[in-house]
Amino acid sequence: MGEKKTFKLHMPHVLTLIFFLIVVVAVLTWILPSGEFDRTMMETSTGERSVAVAGTYHVVDKIAEDGTDLRQGFAQVLMAPGKGIQSIIEVLAFVFIIGGVFQIMAKTNALNLGIQKVVKKLGAKEILIIPILMVLFGLGGSTFGMSDELVPFYLLIMPIMFAMGYDSMTTFMTVCLAATVGYAASTINPFCVLIAQGVAGIQGNPQLGFRMVQWVIVMAVIIAFVTWRALQVKKHPEKSITYQDDIQKKNEMAAKVDFNADMTLRQKLVLVIFLGGMLMVVIGLVKFGWYMNELSMCFLGMGLLMGIAAGFTETEIAEEFLYGVKDITFAAMVIGFCSGIMVVAQDGMIIDTILNALSNMVANSNNAMFAAVMYLVQSILTLLVPSSSGLAALSMPVMAPLCDLHGVNPEAAVTALQYANQLTNLMSPVAGTTVAGLAICRITFGQWWKTIWKVFLILTVLGIVFCAISAGM
Repeated sequence: MGEKKTFKLHMPHVLTLIFFLIVVVAVLTWILPSGEFDRTMMETSTGERSVAVAGTYHVVDKIAEDGTDLRQGFAQVLMAPGKGIQSIIEVLAFVFIIGGVFQIMAKTNALNLGIQKVVKKLGAKEILIIPILMVLFGLGGSTFGMSDELVPFYLLIMPIMFAMGYDSMTTFMTVCLAATVGYAASTINPFCVLIAQGVAGIQGNPQLGFRMVQWVIVMAVIIAFVTWRALQVKKHPEKSITYQDDIQKKNEMAAKVDFNADMTLRQKLVLVIFLGGMLMVVIGLVKFGWYMNELSMCFLGMGLLMGIAAGFTETEIAEEFLYGVKDITFAAMVIGFCSGIMVVAQDGMIIDTILNALSNMVANSNNAMFAAVMYLVQSILTLLVPSSSGLAALSMPVMAPLCDLHGVNPEAAVTALQYANQLTNLMSPVAGTTVAGLAICRITFGQWWKTIWKVFLILTVLGIVFCAISAGM
């Protein structure tokens, strides 16, 4: 008699979910009326853009006079991912180059050693380790999308925290919370702000100054919270939510960190090139209104110079670049497939129908209510598409025109995406970065939620407020 098979509920792969959404949208092209707004070219703070004209929505026939059928069928569903990739090729080219460049930098190990040196030099001023490291991780999240690169830092920092009398939760918050909140308050993060702006047709990062102010505010909130909590844990270790679990962890992780490895001159030069390159990106965005091609140029130049400075041969530079491209392929496919959803909706001419419905729903709302609605929608979509770049490809073609119809700055849609995506991922059991960090630190989701829920609510309110302010700028 064979064994009885048990049914296990599991979360489908993200590409499966996206393909399912393509099918759903295709079905909607048979159900929802097709329609469109009149559009006009308008000079905005981000340059000339095609915007929908409020009040001009009108329904169109499903079958045009020339015989074109707007109802999307089986063939259109299968063509959608490929057409989606084609429609957003400039963004995907940028993503691939970014992946290759950051792999070259990771291979040099310059960033890891740089952070180790900071920790070592602090010496007896141990409490300063927490705010300094959080600032560094927050900058990493805000500028170059530090996320998957966090894994080695948990193992590096946890023994240090234990030695200073703190707990594993302090380690997790110092690394993951700082990087994720920094990511939420992105300034020039290529995987969040720049891609979202690229999909929305916004050039030059016009609210960069405001984004910097946001970063300072949210980082001050979480640094104050983590530092205060760390001091309480050190004073009363038994009150730590991970106290019992940490006893075994401390024994296992004793004396596993070596701070004696010196940074070479080459590694120092790599860090200088990286910092100089990021400064150039900021100048290019603010002063010259750089877009995808110019940003790709700058990052590729950084990668080549970092590889040369590290002493890599041309073969090593090329191989590391390709290895990085391979690592980023999944994210690129998510972006392409999400664009496929929009292709089906556009070909079926139901995007303007959806926009019209959303616009009518928020027609009489103020900026705060409008921001809250966008934030809620992005939070729900994040549960299906955790990737910030994938979510940008999925939502920006709808959210940016919605801002135009409501008469607010489309940068508000980018701001809503930033905070809703990353703060939702901070609490989501399907967010890879959060799950990986908790697993390494051996912290349960229950322990994490109980520790962070109050700060999470504060950050959520701040995110919606920033979105409302962004809308009115």
